[in-house]
Amino acid sequence: MADRIRVQLIKSGIGRPQKHKDTLRGLGLTKMHKIMDLEDTPAIRGMVFKVRHLVKVLPD
Repeated sequence: MADRIRVQLIKSGIGRPQKHKDTLRGLGLTKMHKIMDLEDTPAIRGMVFKVRHLVKVLPD
């Protein structure tokens, strides 16, 4: 089984650049406090890094 990463949206995307909004949608984070369990790939890590001020990575 591949490694997983849990990400939670802690700040809203309202008023953020469109690139940040698109990244949140790509991660599946559409509502506040939603938690997504994603594959731990370099692409996903790059997306999380881009919006690191809006999300929180949760421990397993």
